[in-house]
Amino acid sequence: MRPAADRRAAIAQGAALGLTAVVVWWLARNTSVSLAQRGLTLGFGFLGHPANFEIGDTWWLSFSPADSIGRAILVGLLNTALVSALGCVLAIIVGFIAGILRLSPNPALRGLIRAAVEIVRNTPLLLLLLFLAASLHELPPPQHALTPLHGVFLSDRGLVLPAMTIGGWTIVLAAATVIALALRRRLGGWIAPAVLGVATLVSAAVHPPAVAVAQLRGFNFAGGVTLSPELAALLAALVLHQSAHISEVVRGAVLAVPRGQRDAAGALGMSRWQTLRLVVMPVALRAMVPLLATNCVSLIKNSSLAVAIGFPDVVSILNTAGNQTGHSIETMLIMIAVYLSLSLLVAAALGRYNAHLLRTGSALS
Repeated sequence: MRPAADRRAAIAQGAALGLTAVVVWWLARNTSVSLAQRGLTLGFGFLGHPANFEIGDTWWLSFSPADSIGRAILVGLLNTALVSALGCVLAIIVGFIAGILRLSPNPALRGLIRAAVEIVRNTPLLLLLLFLAASLHELPPPQHALTPLHGVFLSDRGLVLPAMTIGGWTIVLAAATVIALALRRRLGGWIAPAVLGVATLVSAAVHPPAVAVAQLRGFNFAGGVTLSPELAALLAALVLHQSAHISEVVRGAVLAVPRGQRDAAGALGMSRWQTLRLVVMPVALRAMVPLLATNCVSLIKNSSLAVAIGFPDVVSILNTAGNQTGHSIETMLIMIAVYLSLSLLVAAALGRYNAHLLRTGSALS
């Protein structure tokens, strides 16, 4: 009976694969015929052609219209990566704070956070994004900019923040120290992290970090870091929307920890903060990390809404390139590959951290 069942399963799987191959071949043939009728062919040679369009926001990579379409796509990819990385980190931090405050014994604070979370969570992200973008463009000009904190300016030109300059070697040594801390068990203990940490402090002492505050010169600010209204609105909308979801994940995971563990910690004389940090959170983290990964992947995919407010992310630039060259299928394939790679990268990183929690049983080891 067993070999007959295996044969039937193999035949069914072969039939499914064959049917899928026929459908793919039919779609590819129809696409090829349709493109040939319009005098177009598939290929990625257009990536080397001049872009002939401007990009307003460029980070880490300069760009001019004479540069290639491939370089324009790389600029858009860096913009998407910047928004995704900053958005994930800020959304997790804000979500953690909001989730913990939802459990506060103060009813006024608890109700205020609950109302804010429910309003943001039930507002469509696109509507929130358009509202924030329109609000930022209605701010006063730089001469009358709002200054909520020293060195921070809000105007219709965007959000201006102080810039910190750090020596190149200090950044490299600090990154090496973090990696050594993560791999301290494989590197034989604390010697390597300690040596690299001391080297980082020496480098920072030789070339001390400096903070540069922006100054108003003429009709705009000079110095500091400027986030355009589009980038500031996109980041704020993504962080607010996703942190509202993350706060519910945090609240649910904390409430799922058996009350007996909190009572036992209280009986040992631990304060409320010590109980949360040393008893509740290590257990709750194991339940919430897979959901945090899902929320981060959602944030990355939602960043494609940047096209609605004109921020030049990878979707916006690929759409422009596809419209100019007629290679819409190729640009769509690149778009799919970019978002699939970013989502898999984040999912793999948080999956590895979740496996570490399950293996060690603690987030603090």
